Amino acid sequence: MDMQQNYVVEVEDLTVAYDAKPVLWDIDLKIPKKKLMAVVGPNGAGKTTLIKAMLGLLKPVTGAIRFTDESGNAQKTKNRIGYVPQSGSVDWDFPATVQDVVLMGCYGKLGWIRRPRQTDIELAKQMLKKVGMEDYASRQISQLSGGQQQRVFLARALAQEAEVYFMDEPFKGVDAQTERAIVTLLKELKEQGKTVVVVHHDLQTVPDYFDWVTLINLSIVASGPVKDVFHEENLKKTYHSSVKLLKGAV
Repeated sequence: MDMQQNYVVEVEDLTVAYDAKPVLWDIDLKIPKKKLMAVVGPNGAGKTTLIKAMLGLLKPVTGAIRFTDESGNAQKTKNRIGYVPQSGSVDWDFPATVQDVVLMGCYGKLGWIRRPRQTDIELAKQMLKKVGMEDYASRQISQLSGGQQQRVFLARALAQEAEVYFMDEPFKGVDAQTERAIVTLLKELKEQGKTVVVVHHDLQTVPDYFDWVTLINLSIVASGPVKDVFHEENLKKTYHSSVKLLKGAV
């Protein structure tokens, strides 16, 4: 079997710059299939930039990003990817109901011209129920709390029925109950054979939530199974200081 098929995303020699200042430098990264992968590093390390470059939202200076199993059809590839952006980057005053937002996840399959079918509406309701937001379907998103808004965007991503999910700090600003609900969803996605890549800031929870981790600070420090690479030496290289974990890095 071709070993390349073990990876869902491969990043090669990726450099991204803002105003001629590199924010990612010479990134080589392989993301295995059917993993929950955390991307961790200090503020300004390039975590969100890496996610956006892989999604094609930022144009790199150099480098290549390949998704395996693609047939060369760009639209088909796009439909295989789900994205949950940082909550702070979303215009929550946009006049849309909770159900409208979740239905946006179906547009890759629908196209922008066709109206949602009843099956799409039922799928949206099903995903809202999965994140505990079915009673809010007709509510304006601007009326929701931060945790509720995050759940809605998770439902939108789930409605895409993607193979690879990118999530940019999905736990930021949410309550403990929402965090537990998100973790449960992530693990369900993995059990379904999906790959989930999460920008994450809480080092204490990495061993509990994820099985794969990438440590980054402008360039890749280490990437691999949590049990192999998530230890104090690599954390020190990543954060340029001693990092102590209360639970102990494995």
